[in-house]
Parts: sequence; structure tokens; C-alpha cells
Amino acid sequence: MPTFFVNKNRVDISKDVPGDTPLLWILRDDLSLTGTKYGCGLALCGACTVYVEGKPVRSCQTPLSSLKQGSDITTIEGLATREAKAVQSAWEKLDVPQCGYCQSGQVMSATALLARNKRPTDADIDAAMAGNICRCATYVRIRAAIHEAAKSLA
Repeated sequence: MPTFFVNKNRVDISKDVPGDTPLLWILRDDLSLTGTKYGCGLALCGACTVYVEGKPVRSCQTPLSSLKQGSDITTIEGLATREAKAVQSAWEKLDVPQCGYCQSGQVMSATALLARNKRPTDADIDAAMAGNICRCATYVRIRAAIHEAAKSLA
């Protein structure tokens, strides 16, 4: 029986769950963590971004069999770092979301960027956020919010 830690809580997965089951479905359907969204199912849009061992991954294309026993998984519901709080505050301050569907993936990716780079350039932001699609096209506000969050972390 695979065991993981999701948002610091131990999760035991039944051995009957097929190894090719995407992590996204375990999070949403079995654990009711619906902040992680299904977008494209092909790891192209970023709506399903979570952290596995602190690294952003697309959960729609992460099969259970690819996760090591005891892996640490963080979803938007468990994101509580200093960088995360700065990003979430900037998102609210600059009124980033429109429909909001992509925002959990956007916040996860932005937080990962600021965790490793406290002073990102526009090019750094564009590279880190590539593959996070916003159908409402709030990219200018997303970039501004990341800069705002970075300023608050300085």
C-alpha cells in the first residue's frame, strides 16, 4: 500500500488503485482537495500544478507509480510558506483573477519561482510561468503581482 504525505497528512493509498492513476484524481476524488484543477489533462495548462518533494509538477500526468513511498505532496490548500503568503496577498491586492480557474496553478508556480529567486526579472517570470495558461489573459496582472510579492519579500 503506497503511503504519501499530502499537506503534511499521511495518506495511505489502497493497493487496488492502479499505478497509472494520475495523482490529480487521488487529490480531487479521494481526498476532496479540489483546489487543484483539471484543465487539459495533458500537462500543458498548469491548472493541476502541485509540489512533489518541493518541485512543481503537473498532477494530471503524474501517475501514482512514479511517486516514491513517503513522498511529500503539497497542494494549494497546504501552501503556507512566506513566499506563498506574499503571492496570495499580491494576487488579492492587484485583483489578478477573473474567472479564477487557473489561479491555483498560477499561484503554485509563482510561489515556486519566488522560493528560489527573490528578485525575478520579467524573463525569469516568463520562463517560470510558461505552461500556465490563463484563458482570461491576465498575464500582465500575474507578472505585476509576482513583482509585488517579490518586493514584499525583500
